[in-house]
Amino acid sequence: MYSFTQIIMKKVFLTTLLAVLATFLSFPCTNLLVGKKASTDGSTLISYAADSYGLYGELYHWPARQYRPGEMLKVYEWDTGKYLGEIPQALQTYNVIGNMNEHQLSIGETTFGGRSELADSTGIMDYGSLIYITLQRAKNAREAISIMSGLVKDHGYYSSGESFSIADPDEVWIMEMIGKGAGNKGAVWVAVRIPDDCVAAHANQARIRQFPLNEPGNCLYSPDVISFAREKGYYTGDDAGFSFADAFAPLDFGALRFCEARVWSFFHKVNSEMGRFITYAQGKTTDPMPLYIKPDRKLSAQDIQQMMRDHYEGTELDWRFDVGAGPFNSPYRWSPLTFEVDSVEYCNERPIATQQTGFSFVAQMRSWLPNAIGGILWFGTDDAAQTVYYPVYCGHTEVPHEMAVGNGDLLNFSWTSAFWIHNWVSNMVYSRYNDMSEDMKKVQSRLEEQFKTAQPGVEKKAAELYKKSQPEAIYYLTQYTNNQVKEGVAEWKKLGEYLMIKYIDGVVKKEENGQFKRNPHGLPEFPSRPGYSNEYYQKIVDQTGDKYKVLPVE
Repeated sequence: MYSFTQIIMKKVFLTTLLAVLATFLSFPCTNLLVGKKASTDGSTLISYAADSYGLYGELYHWPARQYRPGEMLKVYEWDTGKYLGEIPQALQTYNVIGNMNEHQLSIGETTFGGRSELADSTGIMDYGSLIYITLQRAKNAREAISIMSGLVKDHGYYSSGESFSIADPDEVWIMEMIGKGAGNKGAVWVAVRIPDDCVAAHANQARIRQFPLNEPGNCLYSPDVISFAREKGYYTGDDAGFSFADAFAPLDFGALRFCEARVWSFFHKVNSEMGRFITYAQGKTTDPMPLYIKPDRKLSAQDIQQMMRDHYEGTELDWRFDVGAGPFNSPYRWSPLTFEVDSVEYCNERPIATQQTGFSFVAQMRSWLPNAIGGILWFGTDDAAQTVYYPVYCGHTEVPHEMAVGNGDLLNFSWTSAFWIHNWVSNMVYSRYNDMSEDMKKVQSRLEEQFKTAQPGVEKKAAELYKKSQPEAIYYLTQYTNNQVKEGVAEWKKLGEYLMIKYIDGVVKKEENGQFKRNPHGLPEFPSRPGYSNEYYQKIVDQTGDKYKVLPVE
């Protein structure tokens, strides 16, 4: 178990590296949100991909504690480890595992940046500290909104513009916040409740536009959010027409193509009418999508897991078939997002699933079960498309070694780290995507189906134990998860070994009934040499002409 200070001090070790990568640390994340009447079983759901080339994928843990009056909490910026100051510690804190606490409260985020002049370098509360400190102090979403707004009011807001997903077993909210600039402590913010029968998403662009001014059951906001925008010259109309996003984070091409396109991809998958916003996703038009929509069907936690793996497949933004995809139809490109040719700027796509993810989760909150059983953080490290989502229950008290803080870091490889094992496999898959990804998905699907099949029995036993002893039920669920993680990471390591054997040096070993084939003499059968697809060979000829043409020898 690690304290907030221990986790942050470990990040300080990487401060120099993280400073260089600062622009990538928090910017490219994705959240999907589902109301309880839009889910298959009445759960509320939110997801989060923590996308950063400078973030090591770990499962954080803060045990519940009591503190004495007058004790202080040191605050370190989550992204860089920089010490920001200290605030009074709460007398009682709650158990937090990852981004969910013991009351099934979950919080995720995406950074939209917004107007740069509103950043306040004198503030103490950065967005990451806001999340994890609030999870230790709040029991539900409304209380979390109150605590978060109070913390920045009292101690100043250090980060740039931020969208937060905040959910408990009954309600799902999006809260958007931005500072007031140096010398003006606090922040302006708006929080909108997502209707129970709707879904929403945000992906590094502010999405709250007009909002109800007199519906505290569905919308909360700082009292000066509109007057401050007028004072700064961002807005001149009447209150009813005020748009938070337009005032504090005006759209540009990047906001559309790199950010809103991810929201569109999710909406397009769950509502057949959302295809009409394709030009908006492409950055060609600015008529905005709604904050939330009703899905055509109800969604499960497993559905959201799959949607976190999206690369725009089957849409106009699918990029697996041009020359940039290479010979194996890869839906990945290496950084940066934009490049220049002959003084003309071009871009790569930025899908939901990306190689730069440190960790991701799908939080599932169920009101009809005791908190210790009802709250599940489906948690995985590395690229969401190539991770395994393990069920971590919200009362979890002992982090599995494979995901523990201190088991490796970005500068130290560990063969027992889930993050490193998944990255090892992923970086093999990237090199021969259309072949290796199919092998990867078989193991991924098998493990996640195993968790889904076991879940009813596991939770039935946990419920029986809970009636006798809540600590025994929590211990049982903790050990269940830790065993699944241990066995799953071992399976992923075997997958890496299998891929290395099967595809070494660009050839493909032959298989039969799951075993590599041998010849009648016991030696490995000669591998096949599939080369590239006809489509890729055509691209080579189109680019090189007769350079590689086989000529007759006279």
